[in-house]
Amino acid sequence: MPTINRTFVLSSIRSTSASLSLLMCLGSAMYAQQPQGLVSCKPLSQKTGETGCWILGSQPVATSSRSVFWTIDVFPTRELAQQAKGSDGTVAASLGKVWLLTVGDKPELNSSARRVTQIGPLVLEAGRSYSAQFMEATLQPGMVSKTHLHSGIEAFYTDSGETCLETPEGTRIGKSGVDIVVPEGVPMELTAIGTEARRGLMLVLHDASKPPTTLVDSWKSKKLCASVK
Repeated sequence: MPTINRTFVLSSIRSTSASLSLLMCLGSAMYAQQPQGLVSCKPLSQKTGETGCWILGSQPVATSSRSVFWTIDVFPTRELAQQAKGSDGTVAASLGKVWLLTVGDKPELNSSARRVTQIGPLVLEAGRSYSAQFMEATLQPGMVSKTHLHSGIEAFYTDSGETCLETPEGTRIGKSGVDIVVPEGVPMELTAIGTEARRGLMLVLHDASKPPTTLVDSWKSKKLCASVK
């Protein structure tokens, strides 16, 4: 019977065990890192930190107009914003500021406010009821949204940082001074790019009878934003 080198066997066992442990650790790390990089919006009540996407609130859009504007104003206090708010406005404390978000006709600028932007016209279909859902998002560079679409128009306002939005039409860059509007039903993937956190607000002006957001797997991005600096 051949002689077995116990030292070699034990060394091999230890080496194999260590390799398996390393693979298991790497596998666990890869599994843990993947969900952290994909972002979906959650209710504000679930917010546990700055990073992520959070739903600030919703309100019906009560207008007979076929087109509306999203007007974004900043106020020094919530009290002043509440005093200026009309029936088509929502006051939200977000990203360290107090915002008055109005969806409807163009409102006059309140003397206490700073007009940030006015996005539109956003065209509505006759005979449909709409609801406005407002969200905030703070994404670190490299973070990516889950692939999704909306049952209505989505508009993006960027307060700081940059985002790359990929749709079947290609890519678009959102940054301070450059707002983005995406039509209803268009699949998309959003990636934070650049060197600083992307902070911004979003509006989904959606069919009130349908969920505002739906995750999709029928379209896959080409990861075009990964090469955008």
